[in-house]
Amino acid sequence: MANDIVLYGFDGSTYVRTVRMLLAEKGADYEQVPVNVLAGEPLQPEHLERHPFGKVPVIDHDGMRILETSAITRYLNEVLEGPSFIPGNVRDSARMDTAIGLFDSYGYGALIGVAGYYLFPDFIGNPDENFLNESIEQSRKLLSLIMKIRGDSDWIAGDTPSLADFFLAPACFYVAMVEDSSKVFDVPGFQQWWDRMQALESYRITEPDLG
Repeated sequence: MANDIVLYGFDGSTYVRTVRMLLAEKGADYEQVPVNVLAGEPLQPEHLERHPFGKVPVIDHDGMRILETSAITRYLNEVLEGPSFIPGNVRDSARMDTAIGLFDSYGYGALIGVAGYYLFPDFIGNPDENFLNESIEQSRKLLSLIMKIRGDSDWIAGDTPSLADFFLAPACFYVAMVEDSSKVFDVPGFQQWWDRMQALESYRITEPDLG
């Protein structure tokens, strides 16, 4: 059943990496069709037929096309064999959903804003220093709140990884590459989670080749 998964999106996308981490954890085979965001490929007619808003990832599976990372990961978690990455109790599931929602709404733009200021300024509109400082502040606010949600748990939503961890880590990967990472990451509880995250095999084997 897993062999006919087609994933559209390039490895540099944090949301594509979220899906790839889940697929790695599930041990699933899939075909990947690169769609390079930095080169503007999601806005080409071929991909706009897949996603009219020009976003990645998109997957095709078993005659069904699924858009948006939250829907894709929940679907794959259910249809693929292996451990579940959605907590089995309602409280931890709510923690996971809250963290993902916060990341989507407030965290992605802030974290990628910090990284993009240094790594790909043209792509994010050549922002000024005020943008950078605001992004750092918002990133710290986001990480502080997620670490409060995590509390004493090993992972964001419990004692085993969940989809929430797979959403947050790929964006943190880019922040870790820039000089202001220490400002962003200096929030209580983050370093313990980050060390644990970087040791996860699915995180290590999905690291994008930026060369």
